Amino acid sequence: MNYGIFELLKLIGSLGVFLYGMKLMSEALQKVAGERMRRILSAMTSNRVKGVITGILITAIIQSSSATTVMVVSFVNAGLLNLVESIGVIMGANVGTTVTAWLISILGFKISMAEISLPLIGLSLPLLFSGKRSRKSWGELIIGFGLLFIGLEFLKNSMPNLNENPEMFTFLQRYTDLGYGSYILFMLIGTVLTILIQSSSATMALTLVMCANGWIDFGIAASMVLGENIGTTVTANLAAMVANTAAKRAAFAHFLFNVFGVAWVLSIFPVFLHWIERLSVFLGIGDPATSVEAMPMALSLFHTTFNISNVLILIWFTKLIARIVTRIIPMRETNNDVFTLKHIKIGLLSTPDSSLFQAQQEIMLYGKNTESMFHKVTECLELPNKEFEKQFPSLEKMEDESDNVEVEIAHYLTKVSESKMSTENSQRIRAMFKIVSEIESIADSSLNVAKAINRRNEQHVIFPPELATKLQHMFALVEDALNTMCTNLSMEYREVNAKKAYELEQAINDYRTILKQEHLIAIEEKRYDYSTGILYNDIFSECEKIGDYAINVTQAIKEIGHEE
Repeated sequence: MNYGIFELLKLIGSLGVFLYGMKLMSEALQKVAGERMRRILSAMTSNRVKGVITGILITAIIQSSSATTVMVVSFVNAGLLNLVESIGVIMGANVGTTVTAWLISILGFKISMAEISLPLIGLSLPLLFSGKRSRKSWGELIIGFGLLFIGLEFLKNSMPNLNENPEMFTFLQRYTDLGYGSYILFMLIGTVLTILIQSSSATMALTLVMCANGWIDFGIAASMVLGENIGTTVTANLAAMVANTAAKRAAFAHFLFNVFGVAWVLSIFPVFLHWIERLSVFLGIGDPATSVEAMPMALSLFHTTFNISNVLILIWFTKLIARIVTRIIPMRETNNDVFTLKHIKIGLLSTPDSSLFQAQQEIMLYGKNTESMFHKVTECLELPNKEFEKQFPSLEKMEDESDNVEVEIAHYLTKVSESKMSTENSQRIRAMFKIVSEIESIADSSLNVAKAINRRNEQHVIFPPELATKLQHMFALVEDALNTMCTNLSMEYREVNAKKAYELEQAINDYRTILKQEHLIAIEEKRYDYSTGILYNDIFSECEKIGDYAINVTQAIKEIGHEE
């Protein structure tokens, strides 16, 4: 046998070049698409047909069904897509990923793309050194495209020659004539390979090369493709393991959809294969049963026809699929913590842009939770002592949770900043660090207000009605400021309502000044005792600090908006 360790390493290295080219091209495409890709995904999902079309378009653009499905899972986790909408997009992603197989089978086997890949890389090299982000992304895209086909050429040349190594053919032959057993075995091999490589496109390329070299016949190759469709669902399910129940359901729906498709095709596999063979001959591709040259394109035809047929059958049952996965994965989230991570638990997405969008969603939630905490504090002012004693420990716990969330978001942003960043994204991350720090300070000051109320209760101090009314007015101003801050956090960092934020901050400052002056006069005139005055002063002073932190958040958001 002439195939040793060195030849095996060449084969693995070839696969590595192919995978790196695919990764580089996919990430560059996502950078080029940028915000538009996310807007399409969140806007074009109002019904199941639009969802499918969206999934097809995005996956065809970014050349990675795994990237699309992980993004869908993160959107469901964020509450931007519901379960039914996500199922439609995932169905479309399965069809969109077949574009890669067509690219490989047409350009990689019909045209010698490796011949022009190096000149293409040479032409695009200057783009890598461009100061403009979009040009740099286009350079990475072309280089990734070139490396993909260079890797494919290496892969074809590294595959062992069956004429020189007949032992391999004998080994394979043992398992290719077991009827349905062979189909199921090679389907499982396709599944395991895709799980190990973490790329259905790479496994598809391997299958195409094995076909072209005559290792396996058309039926065996088609069964491997079925396995690849199951294996590709693992990525999204792994991402969803740390996500909420809705995201777990979306990922499992992807698995269920693909498994059902594989099951019904396997049940009529000989008939389905025969139909694909006839369609291949009709389209002028050739008969894959007798022609090795026709097999790569016929296999791409099988892949596309299988996925489109599966979508056409199951698109009418998206609500039923949603009900099934809801039944299988019941709601188990009983966490009563206000400050919990919801979005970045999934981890980094495939590009800094996508990851920063995820961080933005987490920061928006952090702001809303902090606003909710302050509202709970304001309710404590009028609570009876016994009721407040029950409430106060939960406020202390919320502040501790807020500290933890700040650390987790900062840690996530640090991990994002370790990847290759554009100047705009670096500035965006710096602003986000400032925002989370200011939000955490709001939680600190909110607890300080609660502590002042606690001291008031312990000292048996009763605020005169006039002071209580003034504090309620101050609370209302601060709540308006926090509400405006949260509205600005929910924007695309472009339409910031800075005017209203500045007006509210000025109103809080002015009212604090008025209260301070009135307080000093009241102390002089002995309208209330000094201990009451200290507690009263502490509360409205902390409120003024919260107003400062809120405007700092809006200013940081405004800086991001100007940078983009």
